[in-house]
Amino acid sequence: MGSEADSAEMTGPLLAGVPAAVEAVPPWRGQLTVRAIVVSAILGVLFCLVTHKLNLTVGIVPSLNVAAGLLGYVLVRTWTAVLGMFGVVSKPFTKQENTVIQTCVVACYGLAISGGFGSYMLAMDQKTYELIGTDYPGNTAVDVKNLSLSWMIGFMFLVSFIGIFSLVALRKVMVIDYKLTYPSGTATAMLINSVHTTTEVELVEKQISCLGKYLSISFLWNCFKWFFSGVGDSCGFDNFPSLGLAAFKNTFYFDFSPTYIGCGLICPHIVSCSALIGAIISWGFLWPYISTKAGDWYPAELESNDFKGLYGYKVFVSISLILGDGIYNLVKIIYSTIKETMNARSNQGRLPLVWVQEGDKISKLPAKEKLLNEVFVKDNIPPWLAASAYVGLAAISTAIVPIMFSQLKWYLVLSAYVVAPLLAFCNSYNTGLTNWSLASTYGKIGLFIFASWVGHHGGVIAGLAACGVMMSIVSTAGDLMQDIKTGYLTLSSPRSMFVSQLIGTALGCVIAPLTFWLYWVAFDIGNPDGMFKAPYAAIYREMSIMGVEGFSVLPQNCLAICFVFFFVAIAINLMRDITPKSVSKFIPLPMAMAVPFYIGAYFAIDMFVGTVILFVWERVNRKESEDFAGAVASGLICGDGMWSVPSAMLSIMRIDPPMCMYIKPSLTYG
Repeated sequence: MGSEADSAEMTGPLLAGVPAAVEAVPPWRGQLTVRAIVVSAILGVLFCLVTHKLNLTVGIVPSLNVAAGLLGYVLVRTWTAVLGMFGVVSKPFTKQENTVIQTCVVACYGLAISGGFGSYMLAMDQKTYELIGTDYPGNTAVDVKNLSLSWMIGFMFLVSFIGIFSLVALRKVMVIDYKLTYPSGTATAMLINSVHTTTEVELVEKQISCLGKYLSISFLWNCFKWFFSGVGDSCGFDNFPSLGLAAFKNTFYFDFSPTYIGCGLICPHIVSCSALIGAIISWGFLWPYISTKAGDWYPAELESNDFKGLYGYKVFVSISLILGDGIYNLVKIIYSTIKETMNARSNQGRLPLVWVQEGDKISKLPAKEKLLNEVFVKDNIPPWLAASAYVGLAAISTAIVPIMFSQLKWYLVLSAYVVAPLLAFCNSYNTGLTNWSLASTYGKIGLFIFASWVGHHGGVIAGLAACGVMMSIVSTAGDLMQDIKTGYLTLSSPRSMFVSQLIGTALGCVIAPLTFWLYWVAFDIGNPDGMFKAPYAAIYREMSIMGVEGFSVLPQNCLAICFVFFFVAIAINLMRDITPKSVSKFIPLPMAMAVPFYIGAYFAIDMFVGTVILFVWERVNRKESEDFAGAVASGLICGDGMWSVPSAMLSIMRIDPPMCMYIKPSLTYG
């Protein structure tokens, strides 16, 4: 994989919309406008709402980079049009300003993911502690830290900025020398370049109209569904047994969710199909079989959410698949990174951290690429500044985080910051090749290590907090390089990208906790029988407990089943790597298969409906699907996210839906 990236030529779509001739590029300060920051804050709220809903329901969040770029364009166009109606002449909207908006929004909503609001942070709360069971081995009241806005916002500010500085020195290596594609960043750049050209105005207008139409449809559909959703979690279209009552009992039903259909449209086909395969294996065969062992493998009278029963199997088998997939990919990317680094050292004597004018080589580059490279290296961020900022912020965090989490000693925090840059490099490199961030995998491994290191005296909270520190750095570094790639292809200054990342992170440190708190006070978060199951909260707490207690906490025969699925995940990944591409593209992804094992099959069916629509659309009119599928998906997802605000307000004001639509078996009279 690494050698392919190293030798890749930058041609065709990667340079879409970039003129060969020199064009006027605004100075980096001119790319950062008040208008861009205001629009970024508005979109940051929307995207955080969407991200939290996905995190708290299924735990899968697709890349929304392209949607951020398109919606940024739409909002600024609307802004200028409204001002124009009042005779106010606005500053021209450039693609560089559009890129700044996209970067700012991604940095903001990225904290809704890496902030752990649906995973490690929620796992610390009393509600998750009680869900697992107060008498559960290793689950002690000492390892509880109840959620509050004050410490969540403070923790975000402490750990979120450090990752931005961790890879500044290697940006040229990643983008120019290795020519890593960063697929989401490249796709976003292609969109921004296309909407700011004069040759595709008609297409852009149609895309905007399409996005607006499906956003409205999604919002109005959710409004319509609300009237039938009743009180509790058993009414309405979200619980409609569309495939029959027998299938419904095993979570096989279509729940009419625009968000998951949109995810199916925007995710690769293999992701949606993998989720469906995982749903069929788990809810179609494995869980019904284990249910027959009630009274033998586990006590039959246990509640449905008791970890000593079937619920425990669901959680730990999911963990085994996730860890098998994550560890395999971690080993693979470390091997690829070391191999590429050694190749670079042998070919050049050192890693090329600075721009070197090699006359013959430069003269042979295409004019487009030379222009991109010149703009990219013009506004260099001094490596000493980035290194100093990393050390300073790490020192502050090392001093304050142990005050917030007394179980996590200062030397543990320091050790996390020592190894984090290496892991951030590996994750950024992997993201550039595959578009798949392994930040959560690095976080889980850190969770196990620190939980076992601290042991029984606070190891659960220490592991969860250390997981947050690691995930924040590794995830932020990957996001930064995606944005840098977008900026590279849109002739945006790396310095403006860097500053917009800082601004977006500052916004996210406030917006992400506040939007989460809206869900937290309005809905029953973490209820395994409700809509907002927050699946990863229980999973992360269980992993931390396992790090402290070992395998003794597993139900009977669960360890053997977990080992089987752990090695199955490794075997599947190995098959994907050693088989030809014509075969490997049909082999499922273990990480995507793992999610329905715990959550249920319903969301996988929704995503599969979305991917089938996309598949048919591609066969009927591929050009149209390429032009409009992203707009349709963005509209469906964002409309659903926008409905979260009035839905939460209605819930806070205790205004219940007027009707409960509920399907039950017909009575047989004899």
